[in-house]
Amino acid sequence: MLQGWLLWQQQPELRYPERLPPGLGLHAGRLHLLCMQKRIRWALGALLGPVCLVGMAQSVLPPAAPADKSSTQPVAAAPAKEPAPILVLNSLSASVSVIDPQRWVEIKRVPTGKEPHHLYLTPDEKSVIVANAVGNSLTFLDPRTGDVQRTVRGVSDPYHLRFSPDMKWLVTAGNRLNHVDLYRWSAGELTLAQRIPTGKTPSHLWIDSKSTVVYATMQESDELVAIDLATQTLKWRIKTGFLPADIFGTPDDKKLLVALTGARGVEVYDVSAAKPVFVKTLATGSGAHAFRSVGDKQHVFVSNRAANSISKIDYQKFEVVDTFDAPSGPDCMDLSADGKYLYLASRWANKLTVIDLGTRTVVRQVKVGKSPHGVWTLDHKPR
Repeated sequence: MLQGWLLWQQQPELRYPERLPPGLGLHAGRLHLLCMQKRIRWALGALLGPVCLVGMAQSVLPPAAPADKSSTQPVAAAPAKEPAPILVLNSLSASVSVIDPQRWVEIKRVPTGKEPHHLYLTPDEKSVIVANAVGNSLTFLDPRTGDVQRTVRGVSDPYHLRFSPDMKWLVTAGNRLNHVDLYRWSAGELTLAQRIPTGKTPSHLWIDSKSTVVYATMQESDELVAIDLATQTLKWRIKTGFLPADIFGTPDDKKLLVALTGARGVEVYDVSAAKPVFVKTLATGSGAHAFRSVGDKQHVFVSNRAANSISKIDYQKFEVVDTFDAPSGPDCMDLSADGKYLYLASRWANKLTVIDLGTRTVVRQVKVGKSPHGVWTLDHKPR
């Protein structure tokens, strides 16, 4: 109705009849017509409102009153921001699946370098970096669209990667070539500062909150090593259980959790002193592999890849407080911004699995590429 009223006010050519009805004299006919029009207009106006008055004489309705500038007008709500997609890295498809979290479909599949294994959101959240191990490259993606921003080549065997919290260092683990590389990061550019030979098959990395120490697991030599970032040298080395994989550090930097993919649990180490001390082993499930913080500064999830389950660890008490089913080789995870849903790479099924943490049940799955590994989204619970 409002559109009709505005049209009637703004377009005078619609307010007057093109001609008088035939058979009426000039004066009498015009007078009769105006009277009839007036009655009809008021009747229609009362019944149907201003929208029905288009094409009728301007004299029927009074001109619109000037706007009261002192009154407060309602402000239209800003359009809701589109949720960020969920990015799933497909190791054997050399691609990243971009998932719409509203329709739960794969929007597109973005090619990467050869054999990507992990991806990492930069601390400023402007890019997601895909580490292409065999391709010896890094692919930078826009976290809001999944589009490729750029590719950095000549990065030797980047299997795993992690930024220091102060964004001065990017560290990569050379899984095939048995080294850890320390890159200086400045204005988005990488400069190799040091290549450190390590034990056999460096796997996963962790950097403390002060950006001073890098921890790395050696998957085949069953070791955990510490690297001093200031001097770019090894600080210490300690034996672990069979096939150590991911690492999680407590917020106070005093304890490390190490997942044992070749065993049935997680080892806890005290790293608050000059030398590390083994504390205990937490029984989680067979093939403990990847961590994801719950975001409450007390708990962390670990995926048990062989047991097809997820365990929840209280890292203040160092106890397993929950375990629930997760299908088909659960690997890396991310958490929705509200903390209600766990996004999980089901590696053997080639699917992204969504688990409702309230009911601990699978609520949906989305087909992705071969051997999905890493999962990230910009709309996430704090890590």
